[in-house]
Amino acid sequence: MVWGLRLIKTGMLRAFGTSLRIWIGNSTRNRVMAVIVGIVATLAVQSSTATAVITASFAARDLVSGIMAQAIMLGANVGTSLAALILSLDLHWLSPILILVGVVTFSRSRHASGKGIGRAILGLGLMLLALTLLGQATEPVRSSETVILILSGLASAPVFALLFATGLAFFASSSLAVVLFVVLLGQANVISPELALVLVAGANLGGAIPPYLAVLGEGIEARRLALTNLAIRAFGAIVLTFTAGLIAPWLAIAVPETGTLALSAHIAFSFVLLVVFLPLLGPIIGLVKKLMPEPADGKTSPHYLDESALSTPAIALSAAARETLRLGDMVRDMLEASMSALKTSDPNVRSQLGAIENDIDRVHGEIKSYLSRLGREELDEDDTQRATEIMSYAVNLEHIGDIIDSGLSELAAKKSKRKLAFSPEGLAEIVAFYDRTLEILQIAQSVFLSRDPDLARQLVSCKLDVRRLESESAERHMERLRERRTQTMETSGLHLDILRDLKRVNAHLISVAYPILDDIGALRETRLRPAPDA
Repeated sequence: MVWGLRLIKTGMLRAFGTSLRIWIGNSTRNRVMAVIVGIVATLAVQSSTATAVITASFAARDLVSGIMAQAIMLGANVGTSLAALILSLDLHWLSPILILVGVVTFSRSRHASGKGIGRAILGLGLMLLALTLLGQATEPVRSSETVILILSGLASAPVFALLFATGLAFFASSSLAVVLFVVLLGQANVISPELALVLVAGANLGGAIPPYLAVLGEGIEARRLALTNLAIRAFGAIVLTFTAGLIAPWLAIAVPETGTLALSAHIAFSFVLLVVFLPLLGPIIGLVKKLMPEPADGKTSPHYLDESALSTPAIALSAAARETLRLGDMVRDMLEASMSALKTSDPNVRSQLGAIENDIDRVHGEIKSYLSRLGREELDEDDTQRATEIMSYAVNLEHIGDIIDSGLSELAAKKSKRKLAFSPEGLAEIVAFYDRTLEILQIAQSVFLSRDPDLARQLVSCKLDVRRLESESAERHMERLRERRTQTMETSGLHLDILRDLKRVNAHLISVAYPILDDIGALRETRLRPAPDA
């Protein structure tokens, strides 16, 4: 069942991940709409954890406010409870059909979206099959003295029952899987209504822990979001645990079947938290900000953007330029980390690169906001041009961060996942290209700071080195392919993609020289030779 949940989540994210992220980012105009977004997104991916991670990434980049992000999380909790309701229906007859359709769709599809849909359909079929098998597996539990003894002990110790269910949901990374298991135990009359309520409380608490751990490397806003969601669910779980003995007899009268009672309690738990906490999100977010203040010396905080300097354009532009140079230093960190990942196949580097890229996005946004607050009427022609250059270089650095995060980082992760190794010659060529890229970054930083025409010419001339490195490495790579070297054949796609991405990185770096050379008339409008006269 856990594997089926994972297939649904990864399949939907691979098929509609980009569209889902855009939709979440653009559909948070108010709290009610944000709640609906959380419900629909979670129903689509069958995982409140996936919704939480996506929302946290938006919060880390200031694309969603803290209040709207938390409203999405409350909706995600409701969404996972509705998913439990749907999956608890007697749909076991659908499982072989869905498994067949999923396998065929995945096998026949040539595009990532089609394979993602096939993966999700297959996962749903496996989940329905798993529920049927779990139902059959719990039948002997009715007569098992050991299991009955353990569960009886949990029934008399609600705190341990809460921790037990919390641990199950945490290790399964899914509250949905544990709730469905509790429903099956209830249907087998193995657990009492009171114990069912406590186990449901623990499942909801445990399901909030993986999202928090998943965003520890993100920005402070992402951590605030996940911790607030964890605190809200913990509050609800504790209240439900200590009131289970009082409300269970009344609920058992209204819902005699324990499995149905557990499912109803799971749905009610999420809806009650939504109704209680949605109006209180403003004060709660304010309290969390006080308890988790912005780090004073973190990379996400601008170091040089002095608000008091905005009244003096020359000083403000100098401050913005220094902050942009710091952005270049962060890009250097990403390049060095991605090169290290390709050398060592360290699986943790990907999350490290993602965290730096989030910092770059944040600082880039702060630089844009800072420059936009400079009064245009107070800027002369030279100041206006300098502001444009700063903005252009900052944008290029942000694009480089995206290339490393979505390109080079992805390639390093693929190499690590598949346990591949470059040939010694191929790795040496890649490292040489990286080293030259780091040198070009250093020259670009100097050109941006000094605006020296001679240095700008030197930077533009580096284009020849970049083309030569790419061309020579590609040619030698093809020679090794013709020799049928195993390592080369296994890493061929990775090698060529790395060359392509490094070439794109260098193009962004070298572009900082163009405005400077254009000012002195050192650039031609086109590299094309004139057509011969007819």
